[in-house]
Amino acid sequence: MARIDNGDALATAMLQPGAKFQSDGFGLVTATLVYKEDTNGSSAFLARGQACPVSGFSFCKVHKANTSVDALGLSTYTVDYAGIGSGGVDSTLTIPQVGVTRGLTSEHISTHENFFTASTGIAGPTPFTASTIVATEFKGLNGAHFEKATGGKFLGFKDPASPLYYGKTNYLAPQTSFSGFFYTTVDATAKALVLLVGKTSATGTFASIAMLPSYMGTSFVTATGSRNQLLLAQVNVEDFALLRKVNYEIRYNRDGYVAAVYPTA
Repeated sequence: MARIDNGDALATAMLQPGAKFQSDGFGLVTATLVYKEDTNGSSAFLARGQACPVSGFSFCKVHKANTSVDALGLSTYTVDYAGIGSGGVDSTLTIPQVGVTRGLTSEHISTHENFFTASTGIAGPTPFTASTIVATEFKGLNGAHFEKATGGKFLGFKDPASPLYYGKTNYLAPQTSFSGFFYTTVDATAKALVLLVGKTSATGTFASIAMLPSYMGTSFVTATGSRNQLLLAQVNVEDFALLRKVNYEIRYNRDGYVAAVYPTA
């Protein structure tokens, strides 16, 4: 049986009841709206970046849409919107969501903070005595051998009388890193972060954005030498509606980063 149409064509998409809005608690607001329209109607409202028609949510823009057509010739559009609401840092930036990772990695024993502690440390630098094994080598603590009486190159733990250290070259050192993301409407902000990879911070702030959780503190500088301890190690940028999602990783170094190699951001 042929379909019989009556009344005016639904040439303009009609917003259906039941619009859904969600805030992630950091400033990102997403919405899902459903429209119905005749299959011959205009789909201009689906274009990426079109504003949400619900009052108070026009800052949300079209992100993506799904379309289905039923047997009556009506199109149903399910449209996702995204934007930055009042819960962010401001209308252009969400609050960074950050995770902290601390684990162990193998490092050379000479990098240990107690390696050069005199008398009570791991290997020295004192007391040094002439070695009975190799006359040109000098002993430190726990069977450590050095090329000079004043230290010099570390040659290894060579004394079996110190079995806990004998032959050891590495230890498990704690490493801390922070990974997070935020959304911004400003392309220059995303670009600025990309250009800061390889640079350091003493406060956890890069490009004027506080990128670490407050419970980790705001001072990251070595007591001796005043070296920054935070390094921006990686930045990835993705498009999300008209926003930029900026993913990043920050590495923490207990001994700080030498400014000549890793300049301050």
